[in-house]
Amino acid sequence: MGHSNDSLTASETGVFLLTENRLLRESLARVLQKRSGLRVVGASRFTDSAIKDISASQCEVVLTDRLSSAEDLELHRELTAQLPLIRIILFGMDEDPAAFLRSVALGICGYVLKEASASEIIAAVRAVAHGEASCPTRLVMTLIQHVASNARMHPKLPDQDGALRPSLTRRQLELVGLVARGLTNKEIAASLNLSEFTVKNHLRRIMKEVDADDRYEAVAMVRAHGLPLAM
Repeated sequence: MGHSNDSLTASETGVFLLTENRLLRESLARVLQKRSGLRVVGASRFTDSAIKDISASQCEVVLTDRLSSAEDLELHRELTAQLPLIRIILFGMDEDPAAFLRSVALGICGYVLKEASASEIIAAVRAVAHGEASCPTRLVMTLIQHVASNARMHPKLPDQDGALRPSLTRRQLELVGLVARGLTNKEIAASLNLSEFTVKNHLRRIMKEVDADDRYEAVAMVRAHGLPLAM
């Protein structure tokens, strides 16, 4: 299933549908096409060419329904690294705090639950297209509580002028930025001219500092604290 974006106007938001279910792709396309200001510019299964197809569509928003397997995570990491201006919305999701935090770490802007209506999915598309985030209030509270817990353990906050928090060096923030782009330890080591052992030590210290269980939660916590990633 494909759509042309030749007639996409400045007032329209281009949407790409990324889901295995053909019936779901076609149903969503029909719903979205009926809404003013929205146009489906492409649709695809999860294939090796998905990122290429998304890039060629020149969409602004990707609607997708998978964030479970290692392959899904890798695709989303590559997508946000290669096409950082595209905003991703996950729909049909469980109310799972861990999955939500993983999505935040990946830079995903929308998180829509399974029980959401078509109108709520459309509202999420419009919100993220205007630079806003869209997710259930209950999960926002989960993130706030996680940040608050971390803040109690590490009470230092950024200066009012946005200066870097003393507990994370610029090099560590640079490393977190590379993690956010989906680079492996080996790739990070080559990029920063460090050994893999040094990169692993840095990551362990960063995760301990921000009270994260894994590297992607560390990215989420650094972003949540408002620290600028050196990318």
